[in-house]
Amino acid sequence: MQIKTVCIFCGSSTGSSPEFEKETAALARYLASNGIDLVYGGGDAGLMGLIAAEMVAAGRKVTGIIPEMIDGKIGKIDGVETIVTDGMHGRKKLMYELADAFIALPGGIGTLEEIAEAATWQQLGYIKKPVSLYDIGGFYTKLNGFLDDAVGYGFLKQVHRERIICESEPADLLGALENYSGEVIDKWS
Repeated sequence: MQIKTVCIFCGSSTGSSPEFEKETAALARYLASNGIDLVYGGGDAGLMGLIAAEMVAAGRKVTGIIPEMIDGKIGKIDGVETIVTDGMHGRKKLMYELADAFIALPGGIGTLEEIAEAATWQQLGYIKKPVSLYDIGGFYTKLNGFLDDAVGYGFLKQVHRERIICESEPADLLGALENYSGEVIDKWS
């Protein structure tokens, strides 16, 4: 599948490790060098702001989608097209429409909620796009363990578990996204 635009979910802070910033910037440069544009949560805060600034600096199209309630509370980045939605549901729906693939970088509850919803939409067949975790410094080790446990306890099918891509190198991540089949595998059968 050809990836032209990725939606990246990540923290509105930079986290406690300098590795988060370093690897976020490296991913941005890699995506940009491969002609990929960005959709993200809008604003200039944390890893979100860093990835957007790097992509703009590399000459890529960056679209920030921010809910009305948050608009004006955080700064904006020059060169980012900002779309203001009436709420979080509209924000995510637009993100899902505009992106060809989804990547979660380190973040908190909001990042987890966003990537979990994308994976749910994928599992139910609402989207036929790849969902992934960019595992900087083992950040997603425990989430991967939880997903494996969900399979073991019978709450998640192995086939759906395997569709949640997890990579720690930009080239491996992009390769996995591009190799995603897009086939809908019925959750109910």
